[in-house]
Amino acid sequence: MPIYNAPLADMKFILNDVFNAEQFWQANENLAHIDAATAEAILEEMAKFAQNVTLPLNRTGDEEGAKIENGNVTTPAGFKQAFKQYAEGGWIGLGADAEWGGQEMPKMLTVLSDEMLFATNPSFMLYPLLSVGAGMALNSYASQEQKETYLPKIYSGEWSGTMCLTEPHAGTDLGIIKTKAERNEDGTYNITGTKIFITGGDHDLAENIIHLVLAKTPDAPAGSRGISLFIVPKFIVNADGSLGERNSAGPGSIEHKMGIKASATCVMNFDGAKGYLVGKENEGLAAMFVMMNYERLSMGIQGLGASEFAYQNAAQYATDRLQGRSAAGVKSPEKPADSILVHGDVRRMLLNARANNEASRAFAVYVGQQLDITKFSTDAEAVKKANDRVALLTPIAKAYLTDTAFNATLDAQMVFGGHGFIREWGMEQCIRDLRISQIYEGTNGVQSQDLIGRKTIKCGGAFIEEYIQEIRDFANDLDAELNFIKDATLDAAAEIQSVTQYILEASKENIDFSNAAAVDYLHAVGLLSFSYMFAKIAKAASAKEGDFYSNKVSLALYFVQRVLPELAVRIAKIKAGAEVVMNFSEDYFTSQA
Repeated sequence: MPIYNAPLADMKFILNDVFNAEQFWQANENLAHIDAATAEAILEEMAKFAQNVTLPLNRTGDEEGAKIENGNVTTPAGFKQAFKQYAEGGWIGLGADAEWGGQEMPKMLTVLSDEMLFATNPSFMLYPLLSVGAGMALNSYASQEQKETYLPKIYSGEWSGTMCLTEPHAGTDLGIIKTKAERNEDGTYNITGTKIFITGGDHDLAENIIHLVLAKTPDAPAGSRGISLFIVPKFIVNADGSLGERNSAGPGSIEHKMGIKASATCVMNFDGAKGYLVGKENEGLAAMFVMMNYERLSMGIQGLGASEFAYQNAAQYATDRLQGRSAAGVKSPEKPADSILVHGDVRRMLLNARANNEASRAFAVYVGQQLDITKFSTDAEAVKKANDRVALLTPIAKAYLTDTAFNATLDAQMVFGGHGFIREWGMEQCIRDLRISQIYEGTNGVQSQDLIGRKTIKCGGAFIEEYIQEIRDFANDLDAELNFIKDATLDAAAEIQSVTQYILEASKENIDFSNAAAVDYLHAVGLLSFSYMFAKIAKAASAKEGDFYSNKVSLALYFVQRVLPELAVRIAKIKAGAEVVMNFSEDYFTSQA
């Protein structure tokens, strides 16, 4: 059976030493209720739950899968009990407002608790994840009455939530959705249409499911300006809060998927289902983006969790696997062969994964800190700056963290050799489950276009310029003993600044340029971001003694010498331009000649 040991020491190091979390929390009156001891206790409890409850259900859940019969979906054995335990532990409302039964824990902390669940059982994690996202959208845009009706039940786990956006013909382009909302005399709406790829569209984990559905009223403006958001509960909620009749909304089928098979991904049919408007007509997309942006950071954490899981199993396998002898001479003469850890290529693959994990974890906490500032700070200038930073970094958190995690997980699988292809070792499921993180919540290509288009070109590079300045200010303060990461980070910042200016100019000359360069630009900024994180890690570690800390500095050096050089390749691809991509005719792609 695959192993997993929550990386609590690394998590505590990131919180306490790299980001001085307790000082940050205590300086904000809205976060003063949490200190380092409380945070560590929460992480330790989540580690127990992840290791003892969700990990044992991961493979069995994949093998059994979610099932549908007579319009009702059931989850695999053990999921219902695990969800009940998770809900009763208060985990769904960990970051939610106290007004609705939440614990108001900072995002800096919840990204780490989420990582452990994603590492041990991504299918399970998706059920409460969608509830939290739905709760955030409702808390931002719903009426007080709607909040009082739905939020306490969602955060308690009695009810769950979904987001219903995609239709068979409308994915990224939500402006062309066909789901209709017709107003009734009592102020409710009849919702009619079909949604696909709905995570947790139906299940047996909660008594009610609160669907947040995008639809258009008959006289709505064309495009995304005409989208409205509606609450469509599985069971109608009576005035006294009890559950009434079944709404005419339900699953038509469950998608047959590559991975996350225990997560019920449903085709949802709405046949004149009763819906309740959230906010105002034609302003639904803004509300849904609250949920979508939350999910996008969560997908990056899904990548991190998978990469950590894969690394731990590959490292253990490499330690135990005896095969061949070291080129430098026998290392274990008492054994018939040395472990494969004596081989440089095996170490390369493991170090790639380890470097990705540590930089990704720091980056997730960094983005979480920016989100905490936007939510809890009373300093208007700080909030604006953090909002700009979140806008810039959300597509990177989603796309770069999942792209690099997928590559790291492939490296980890390769460490196993043939055993990595065999089910019992867990690597093939890990890869199947992880692959979706690069696709859903906006494919990574779409995230790249968002970064280069809306977050860079549209603002004339202002967001990235502010970020680069922050990185430079930090790197310039590093001590001489860390010149290796200081110089590398400053050089990377200069390269990103230069190529950003190149992009701003080139995009004026060729309308196709930005789209063709988008993925390479996102990876380039991602590499700079990881260098920044390793600079923070190295600074914190260099002030401490012991192998745990010295190894952090050594891993930063590995990143500088063996990973960061990819930046030059990405920039070269950007400067190759769009013509070499766009010069082929459309007929070429289907021509056999």
